[in-house]
Amino acid sequence: MNKQTRKQGFMQGIIALMFSQVIIKILGLVYKWYLTNKEGFGDKGNAIYSAGFSIYALLLTLSSTGVPNAIAKLTSEHIAKGDYRGAHRIFKIALITFSSLGFLGTFILFFGAHFIANHILYIPEAEMCLVALSPAIFFVSIISVFKGYFNGRRDMQVTAKSQTIEQLSKTMLAFLIVEIIAIMTNANTNLMAVGANLSTTLATITGFLYMYAYYRNYRTILAKEIIKGKSYPIKSIIGTIKKILSVSIPMSLSAIVGSISRNIDSSTVVRSLQRFLSKEEATLQYGILCGKVDTLVGLPMSFNIALATALVPTISATKARGREKDIEKKISFSFLITTLIGLPCVVGFILYAEPILALLFPNASQGASILQASAISIIFILWEQTTNATLQGLGKVVMPAIFLLIGVIAKFICNILLVPIPQIGIIGASISTGTCHAIAFLLSFIYLKKQIKIHIHFTKWIIKPLIACLFMAVSSYAVYYGIIQIIGIKFLATLIALLSAVIVYIASVFLLKILSQEEIERIPLGRKIYQYLQKIHIY
Repeated sequence: MNKQTRKQGFMQGIIALMFSQVIIKILGLVYKWYLTNKEGFGDKGNAIYSAGFSIYALLLTLSSTGVPNAIAKLTSEHIAKGDYRGAHRIFKIALITFSSLGFLGTFILFFGAHFIANHILYIPEAEMCLVALSPAIFFVSIISVFKGYFNGRRDMQVTAKSQTIEQLSKTMLAFLIVEIIAIMTNANTNLMAVGANLSTTLATITGFLYMYAYYRNYRTILAKEIIKGKSYPIKSIIGTIKKILSVSIPMSLSAIVGSISRNIDSSTVVRSLQRFLSKEEATLQYGILCGKVDTLVGLPMSFNIALATALVPTISATKARGREKDIEKKISFSFLITTLIGLPCVVGFILYAEPILALLFPNASQGASILQASAISIIFILWEQTTNATLQGLGKVVMPAIFLLIGVIAKFICNILLVPIPQIGIIGASISTGTCHAIAFLLSFIYLKKQIKIHIHFTKWIIKPLIACLFMAVSSYAVYYGIIQIIGIKFLATLIALLSAVIVYIASVFLLKILSQEEIERIPLGRKIYQYLQKIHIY
């Protein structure tokens, strides 16, 4: 019963975060759909908005990314030993430390906005976007500590709810603020981009208020746990800060390097494209890449982040209890789920790039070839996320950053070489991203295999999922083509084809018996699902 409870607990945390991510990404897609189709915004507005956001994301990474996983890891280790006082002490000291770093990030972005926009991004219009985003760094730094603490306690519902509230606020505020600015300024693109970024800052404050209110209501439970928990020697404040930073800094390295990777595009693509395009056209091309394409490619990544987020404290706690076999099972299961998420997304975006863009962005549907090229990188990014989360849970936090840095160097070289070629252009940035993450994943996975015994089930992990994707692609495209021939309505054909693709893919996964009985039962309601599959003679 305890073993089954642990399986369900692991998957319940993942499902809670995945459900949250589904809502968040739907809202994010609505947000991007509104901005891209808004008269006066379009791809140019996306370029200005995203250029500012990329620098904000870099400073945000320095102050907070890696912190949730680090705090979750340390918290789960203390709780696994019954040291609730030590876990809460980690939280309190981390809160002071990272709120201070967040304030520093806010200060740098606010006062450095002019220099960054004019001399790094080469998009002067992004200056006010950076100013509008600067306060968010402080609040996100605080939120990251709360998330890490509750994730380490396996209470991932609060993280899920906080993220959902934040995205809902961002979407609603963007509609309101951008509409007001559009009316008052006759649809000024620059100011609408500022308004869109301002909605991010206000939504972040909303997320912080929710987290703080939840924590205040939770304090009575925490106090009882601390009283009943085991007593361990208390480290000094300086010693605790050193411990937190010794874990969070290495964990942040991968995220920092990843953020640098995104900023390579913002700092090289527009300049490289201007060798054969006008500044206006180069900015539009960059807007397509960072606005529409990155949004769509990011959808499957967000689902896998839920898996990676749950994996770090789970692996860490399992290791603290000395259950090596359980670690191997969790790693194998996580890689399988990652593959089952990623491969159909790659195939779907390649097959339906043009219809999807036309469906979502009817007023600015260009970029099908860019989306197809970028889709290939999805599976490597997802595998890399899972590998890095596993290594972080095992305490190996520096090497993933080094491997990603090697990939980022390759990306920079590819951008410089490929993007200026007129026949390749912006697609060179997509190729560079795929190359970056393929290299990072392969190096990380090789290193992981040296740390822990992993059986590579090539047929199960790759061949069977590819066969399922083939069934999905053939059947769904037949549906799409048939509807086009009969009624000729593309948006309806796209929706029905995508729905049929999901149904056929899930059915194929079970028909091919990719998941074992134990793996199915890890899923919430998995026992009932398995009994039904037995009833219809699939298992």
